[in-house]
Amino acid sequence: MGPIFNKSNCQSCHSNPVGGWGNASVTQFGISDKGSFTMVPGESQSLLQEFGVSEFCMEIIPATANFTAIRMTNSSMAFGMVEAVPDSAIALLEDPNDANGDGVSGRIHWVRPLEETNSSSPLRVGRFGWKAQVATVLSFSGDATRNEMGITNRLLMVENAPNGDNARLAQCDPMPEPEDVNDQQGLAFIDRVTHFQRYLAVPPQTPKSGMAGESIFINVGCAKCHVPEWTTANTPGIEDAIRNKVIRPYADFMLHDMGLQGDGVSDGYASETELRTPTLWNLRTRDPMLHNGAAAGGLFSERVRTAIALHGPYGEGAGSADAFAQLSEGDKVLLVSFLNSLGRVEFDDNGDGHVNIIDFIAFKAALGSSSTPNTPNAVHDINQDGIISVADFAYFMQAYEGENGDCNGNGVADLMDLLTGTSVDADLNGLPDECVPCPADFTGDRLVSGADLGVLLGTWGQSDVPTDLNADGNVGGADLGLLLGAWGPCP
Repeated sequence: MGPIFNKSNCQSCHSNPVGGWGNASVTQFGISDKGSFTMVPGESQSLLQEFGVSEFCMEIIPATANFTAIRMTNSSMAFGMVEAVPDSAIALLEDPNDANGDGVSGRIHWVRPLEETNSSSPLRVGRFGWKAQVATVLSFSGDATRNEMGITNRLLMVENAPNGDNARLAQCDPMPEPEDVNDQQGLAFIDRVTHFQRYLAVPPQTPKSGMAGESIFINVGCAKCHVPEWTTANTPGIEDAIRNKVIRPYADFMLHDMGLQGDGVSDGYASETELRTPTLWNLRTRDPMLHNGAAAGGLFSERVRTAIALHGPYGEGAGSADAFAQLSEGDKVLLVSFLNSLGRVEFDDNGDGHVNIIDFIAFKAALGSSSTPNTPNAVHDINQDGIISVADFAYFMQAYEGENGDCNGNGVADLMDLLTGTSVDADLNGLPDECVPCPADFTGDRLVSGADLGVLLGTWGQSDVPTDLNADGNVGGADLGLLLGAWGPCP
């Protein structure tokens, strides 16, 4: 790793969850002259490497740079699905000159994958990175491995020199290139990272459809760029897990002129004011939002409203930002509620990202009630048939993160016993109470009382009996103290 780098591993940036968005940022620097960006002469790139293997090897923002820009970490969730969206499908939506007059002029960033060595091969639709400058998952892995972690690989064999100083590079990096070589299974690090990212799951959306806020989202024009749905290619050779699947990323993967919200950096064919439409799946977990983290902290609803407002007053997002501002407060709440469903885990009633006993209690309370996509209990109506039922509970048990065995041996899952009332869980530990040890309950009625006291006194002085609670070989005063301390209902 090194000699200059930003992070030592992928998770340091892609942390929410692993492979997802993160609050880590990187810095771009250069020279801006009346909005036109150029790299500082002598520098090999505009990305600042924040760390070095030693102080001597570290780079700095040179004094000749008059401009910096912050970029937040993008998500790599379901990257394999995104890569499998056909170029031709995206190209059908391209409207670089706004021929339809809707104020939105999405433009494809055509790029050549790093792994493509034939300079005459067709270009691909760039779909990863804030400037849509990367077309494939393998290219993304190779680029990040060298430019973020400082590890050269077969796609990028030349090390980044600190501030373009090759003499300093020679002193700081004695390792032969590439540093990423194949392991015993014939795979390099970039191959393994690519495989991991290709199969990262599609983030959840709960409820899956039908929310009133999505119609408002479409009506105010958000879906012109944040296109809800795509179908991956049905091409032989693509893995079954990825091929011919419907995904809902809410993105068109194209470049759009964001006016004052542009980052001021050009990259390939992407201009200073253009940015790629980011996916919105998993939006509820994102803090901060926007490419520069300008919408940060506070409640989700506050971040979303800030992010929408910052789409204006100039650029292609201005029309939607203005349309949102003109909505009634009720419609704004519905739209934000819809956006909050993007990334919400099924059955996660309290919104903490986990499905546990608290969510079970909420499901049990909702059992039998009617539901619509806009009611709070919709998080439990997984089959969206309008009623919370045992059919939904079958899926709940699959999502549940705690134990769900058959501790009482009656042939029924413990959670089902608790749902139907066959068993009770007074201590809310997710287990039927009859399965929780209660050593001082000698009579088995789940109550430590006078009856149990009588049993203990009847065995006073004996050994090798259940009433020897402290297992010291003699039923005596210590055992009596333990019984009295447990007096009352068993936990």
